[in-house]
Amino acid sequence: MPLDILYQDDVIVAVAKPAGQLVIPADLPQVGDEVTMKILRDQIGARVHPIHRLDRPTSGVLIFATDPEVARMLHQAFERHEVEKVYQAVIVGHPLAPRWRCQEPIQKKEGAPEREACTDFTVLQQLSHGLSLIEALPKTGRFHQIRRHLLHVGHPIVGDYRYAGVERCDHLGKVLGTGSRMLLQATSLRLKHPVSGEDLFIQAPLDEALARCR
Repeated sequence: MPLDILYQDDVIVAVAKPAGQLVIPADLPQVGDEVTMKILRDQIGARVHPIHRLDRPTSGVLIFATDPEVARMLHQAFERHEVEKVYQAVIVGHPLAPRWRCQEPIQKKEGAPEREACTDFTVLQQLSHGLSLIEALPKTGRFHQIRRHLLHVGHPIVGDYRYAGVERCDHLGKVLGTGSRMLLQATSLRLKHPVSGEDLFIQAPLDEALARCR
């Protein structure tokens, strides 16, 4: 299936990555892997440079550059936290506070150093089955940051088999009709165009799996 292109000019292409796709090829590729970078390259007939990553089960806005110098500039903008990233997720439970900030440090793996991490959360809607729709604004970009910060406060993401538990994910996936989907989407990005300097706001349509829960 072709990718949904959300924005395109001479040097930047933004797409809506479907859940289940890898952004770049895996170190140990498996038969049946779908890779967003390769699909987009073939779709537009040009080499593309990935700028940032989304976890395989996460859907949403993903930016590529078609020019290597622009790719370098965009990488720097992400590293300097000059890009506003907004996510939505369906989580287990009803948080007590309508807004909160989590600053729990994150280790990429056991034995690795802890690194500072910060995410702001807002409850958008209380849902049935004891679930909530929330918005997340990560201020840093650590490994599984949103997923782990939500687990830290006791509200894991629905369908997050790594952190929410297999039995709970299987049960909610069946009740909601979302199967094994993790209900996390990168809904929008706001940044300055590295060439023109104009403000860009790129937004993806709400993921059907999240919309089904509303």
